[in-house]
Amino acid sequence: MRPGSSSQVVMTRAKKSPARKKGSTSRSTARASARSSGRFPRFLKALLFSSLASFGAASYVLNPQWRVPAPVQEALAQLGWPQHRAPHREQPRPQQREQTAPATAPIAVPAGAPAQTMFSECRQFFPHSRPPEVPGSQKLREVCFSAFAILHNGQTKTPVFVAERLNRQMLTQAQGQRRTDKFYAEARLPRAERAELDDYRGSGFSRGHMAPAADMSTAEGMAQSFSLANMVPQDQTHNGGAWSAIEQDTRKYVMRAAGDVYVFTGPVYSDKPKTIGSGVAVPSYLYKVVYDATSGRSWVHWQANAASTKAGPPISYEEFVRRTGLKLLPAGG
Repeated sequence: MRPGSSSQVVMTRAKKSPARKKGSTSRSTARASARSSGRFPRFLKALLFSSLASFGAASYVLNPQWRVPAPVQEALAQLGWPQHRAPHREQPRPQQREQTAPATAPIAVPAGAPAQTMFSECRQFFPHSRPPEVPGSQKLREVCFSAFAILHNGQTKTPVFVAERLNRQMLTQAQGQRRTDKFYAEARLPRAERAELDDYRGSGFSRGHMAPAADMSTAEGMAQSFSLANMVPQDQTHNGGAWSAIEQDTRKYVMRAAGDVYVFTGPVYSDKPKTIGSGVAVPSYLYKVVYDATSGRSWVHWQANAASTKAGPPISYEEFVRRTGLKLLPAGG
């Protein structure tokens, strides 16, 4: 057979068999139709997904919390397309929010009028979880820490009181903590109402802890105890002498106590106190209220903020209230 003869035979047969040609044409048409019908659903799928993607992108820009409605999610699943998920956004940790959030609003009552404090986030530092009543001021702010609570006075830039709840287990853990000595200004207080590090430089006064660093049972509590919101300008000799002895005696008592002991520490001022730096008031006296929740006993250390002060007997809680107007313990103990 000569080259090309095969094609001639096919052509001849095609002419003699028109029915076979018709069948071949039908099969070709069917195959083409099948290919078209296959492409058409794929085109619809692509169009649907593209539209949903565009709609989702626009919706997410306008509202990052947007989610694809459930019926659309099901349709995408049936078509084999991945379901839409809004990108995950990591939320700030509570501790990060605490560092940047402002302190509570001032307790707005007329100066001298009774003011009931709230301390809604740290009531554990108060007997029976009942925060105290104090004479009001326009610049009183409640500040919670992990190991103590502070009622801060923006006029004196020092605490009204610092509240702690202590027990034997806490103080045993505190003995293993390393003192940090990293003092810092309390960022949660308005700048105009807080003490700064520069206020104490060259003043001749110590940055006297109200909640002592030696009471802190955790590294976090130790670090927070060096907030200047926890400090008052204190005579250096008094701080390292008679006052230090009172702090140590209080810890010794807590180690012997059967349960929790609540301690309130703070300053007392004259009518026109001396100030250091940008207006940080220097207290005339310091107090430490000690309340044994198990026995119901209470007493108050009261000392002049002076180098000549010697450790002496405590005064009664009733006498303390008469001198200061601070009702730190619940009525009836």
